[in-house]
Amino acid sequence: MESLKGRLLVSAGGLFDPNFRHTVVLVGDHDEEGAAGVVLNRPSPKAVAEALPPLAPLVAPGTPLYRGGPVRPTHPVLLAEFAHPELADLLVFERIGFLVGEVPDDLEAGIQRVRVYAGYSGWGPGQLEREMTEDSWIVAPARADDVFTDEPESLWRRVLQRLGPDYARLSEMPFDPRTN
Repeated sequence: MESLKGRLLVSAGGLFDPNFRHTVVLVGDHDEEGAAGVVLNRPSPKAVAEALPPLAPLVAPGTPLYRGGPVRPTHPVLLAEFAHPELADLLVFERIGFLVGEVPDDLEAGIQRVRVYAGYSGWGPGQLEREMTEDSWIVAPARADDVFTDEPESLWRRVLQRLGPDYARLSEMPFDPRTN
């Protein structure tokens, strides 16, 4: 399978795992050893300043901490749009990339936008490929505006709608189909 790095994984209608139901995941890395990324559309009720005060200067006041996935949920993950892409520890697409480890003191001047996530989403060798054959995910191109949307709660629906009429119908599926 071709690498999905820099692409979006949009949960399909039959994916009922509560960690990924109605989610949009940005794949940050994907190779024969597995894949990793972050869920883009799950803001938490906590603000970054409350949950991770040392990272508060990187974001606007009141910016929520996002739930990046079920792996290492107490580990902060930073995803940024860089003025200079070479500042990214892991460049994903265009000028969007991850910072790994210590955040340099002079970083603020080199980033244009940043999101802070609690944890990440991960797949072991062959796991994502199996899920793809089970039609658990729909692959879509990623846009910077997807990563930094002001309306994360509607991202799943919007990405599906832009993929065309067949997917637009899927975008109307309720989170819990029993409530239909």
